[in-house]
Amino acid sequence: MSSLSVKSKKDSSPVYTTISYAVVTIIALVCVLPFIVLLAGAFSSESSVLKDGYWFWPREFSLEAFQFIFRFPEDVLSAYKVSILITIIGTVVSLFISTMAAYVLCRKELRYRNALSFFLFFTTLFSGGLAPYYIWLSRYLHLSNTYYVLILGPMFNVMYILILRSFIKGSVPEPLIESGKIDGAGDLRIFLQLVIPLSKPALASIGVFTALAYWNDWWTAMMFTSKDQLIPLQYLLYKMLSAINLSAAMSEHVSSVSTPKETFKLAMTVIATGPIVMVFPFVQRYFVSGITIGAVKG
Repeated sequence: MSSLSVKSKKDSSPVYTTISYAVVTIIALVCVLPFIVLLAGAFSSESSVLKDGYWFWPREFSLEAFQFIFRFPEDVLSAYKVSILITIIGTVVSLFISTMAAYVLCRKELRYRNALSFFLFFTTLFSGGLAPYYIWLSRYLHLSNTYYVLILGPMFNVMYILILRSFIKGSVPEPLIESGKIDGAGDLRIFLQLVIPLSKPALASIGVFTALAYWNDWWTAMMFTSKDQLIPLQYLLYKMLSAINLSAAMSEHVSSVSTPKETFKLAMTVIATGPIVMVFPFVQRYFVSGITIGAVKG
């Protein structure tokens, strides 16, 4: 006991605390500095960036990149609405169905559950290819130019299902499920009231990655949508950047300063990551607490 008390006093000493905070501060600065350069470049003029490069503050303050993006504000607002809608709905539905599939796969009474798990894992190694995927969604399921393709297309990630299966198998006690059945609860009630609450650590972690995947997805919209009201934010910014590159390549009279190409990329990143950065502080405590609970249970 004396050695433990001496060790705890040593760990809580002012010198140790100062060194710990200094190391954490240095690591935080290393992580934050690229974002500072990003913001400074986004609010700089194209000419100053091409002439002097990037710096930690704008050498010549300008909003030309943001003005170029918001030339048609209704298109940007519509793209924001589509991205927020598919991110929220897609994340909730994906987590619910993935957790349900993971719970079913870890039940011993399910016949051929190992074969089904192998079938899912097999799809991570080999796929049917892009052409069958496109034909299946567009011609047979008729999902083109609908919100359904933006939600259902990137919904399933087999690795997340397998991770959830392993988590549920190790964190949800079998006697707890059996006691629920003895009390008269059905499979759906057990899943909703026992499995999901005990799976919050894994759901918090996978939910963040799923939401980011939906928010950053532009490929699905490019492949399956042609209506302007279905264009998400990432695809809209991609189209803008492609238009700038195409106009600069085809016209010799378009100078590199007339269209903010470099600063546009930085402003595009700010606009795309802004909502995620603002929402993350409110979600962080659930994410961190979920990881902590999982570590304690493990």
